[in-house]
Amino acid sequence: MTLLTEPNQRTVTPFRYDIVGSFLRPRALKDARLQFQNGEISAAQLKNVEDAEIVKLVRKQKEIGLKAVTDGEFRRSWWHLDFFWGLDGVERAVIDQGYSFNGAQSRPETARLTGKVGYSSHPFVSHFAYLNEVAGDDVVARQSIPAAAQFLFELDRTENKDSTTAVYPNREELVADIAKAYKSAILDFYAAGCRSIQIDDCTWGALCDKQFMALMEQIGVDVAEYAKEFAKLNEEAVSGLPDDLVITTHVCRGNYVSTHAGVGGGYEPIAKTLLDIDHYSGFYLEFDTERAGDFKPLRYLKNNQQVVLGLFSSKFGELESKESILKRIEEAKQFVDLDRICLSPQCGFASTEEGNLLTEEEQWRKLAYIKEIAEEIWK
Repeated sequence: MTLLTEPNQRTVTPFRYDIVGSFLRPRALKDARLQFQNGEISAAQLKNVEDAEIVKLVRKQKEIGLKAVTDGEFRRSWWHLDFFWGLDGVERAVIDQGYSFNGAQSRPETARLTGKVGYSSHPFVSHFAYLNEVAGDDVVARQSIPAAAQFLFELDRTENKDSTTAVYPNREELVADIAKAYKSAILDFYAAGCRSIQIDDCTWGALCDKQFMALMEQIGVDVAEYAKEFAKLNEEAVSGLPDDLVITTHVCRGNYVSTHAGVGGGYEPIAKTLLDIDHYSGFYLEFDTERAGDFKPLRYLKNNQQVVLGLFSSKFGELESKESILKRIEEAKQFVDLDRICLSPQCGFASTEEGNLLTEEEQWRKLAYIKEIAEEIWK
């Protein structure tokens, strides 16, 4: 979908002021999910609550002026695992330890192989169809899914390695099947009316994290080659798709109950490999703290690509200094033209259903603030 706007404004995703996708779960939704888990309400009753809350969410997104809207991931528990569990040959598994963040640990769940990876259908497609209907024609309904590389990364976890190797002794076959399944899923979204897909990807945040890189070197993993494998898989998953389907990607550095993962590190070690991936029209990159380094890696952006600078934190409610934001944009302009820059929070407000530690009021105030600054820049 192409929107009519003023000159010098974006007409397709990403937009000048944008979002990454997830929103804090409302109390009504949290209560309903708990009631469903306890067997107190049916799946149909839970869906009715989800439907109603998504209608309210879309209305609110429109009210603050967003041109691309999502369902807030209200039907998911995780930003990534729920999607993996919907693929053929994948099961939900409980493990001893969850993902480690600075000062927190997530629920101990993962996605594990039970057979060959494939795609028959996926509940997310009907979820998108509902969002698309609710969104109407005046905004873009955007679907977010975890990256193909993220799925491979999950299957490479120590707890999953044996099952992955048992099903796929040949790694090239595994990579090929993941890419094929992803392409089929994306085409299913397209058939349901989707014209904007966001690929969420934590792998690149890990591959430029100093702590993770050191660990990989200790166990004999060539990080540069690992990155190339991820890039090749992601590129294959989104190649050969319809021309009017806009594909963007978000690189995450950990976002769980307002904490981050690892110790950080600039994008430079992986920038050329990441930004060289074909078929991505925009990169949502986290730049909200010094952990992400400087803007020099943006020099590798291709001329037809946008960068969405995640200069605002979704982890806390306080508003960033406008002077500081404008200064950082000036720094970024040394490496990429202003017309190819957009703004957003560094991540979603609730990558998992637990959500970050701020209020819904603070969430909306921050998005309104981003819009205010963007309109000041791109008058």
